[in-house]
Amino acid sequence: MTAVRTATDKAVWGQGAATSKFNPVSVTICQYDAQATGQNYATITTKRMGKQATDLFALVNAAKPVAKKPSMCTKELGPTYVLRFTDNDRGVLSFTAESFGCHRLVATSLEGQGKPGTLPAPRQVTAELTKSLGLR
Repeated sequence: MTAVRTATDKAVWGQGAATSKFNPVSVTICQYDAQATGQNYATITTKRMGKQATDLFALVNAAKPVAKKPSMCTKELGPTYVLRFTDNDRGVLSFTAESFGCHRLVATSLEGQGKPGTLPAPRQVTAELTKSLGLR
């Protein structure tokens, strides 16, 4: 969980692509407890393929980039999700989505040969995305 928080905290708000050109064929969704410490792994993991993956990616892309890091955040706790989208070339685009507090939605890494190096700009989780992340 510490690595997830660190990657999310490093995001530079107001920089990055407005939308991602990534074409996912699957997504692995890992849910972490907000109070987890140390090297705790995801408490729940699920995978979506095909249209379910592209629909979820469309919700991520639909959230508008935010120019400044949110400063007014609520104190409630909730799960943090790591979304690892995979394409046909085995490229992986990872996002962290907080369903509490500042509701940050941050692209944390893009891995794979020949993948564009610009990550999508940080944004905030929408209510629709939070609802969609309800693990099945």
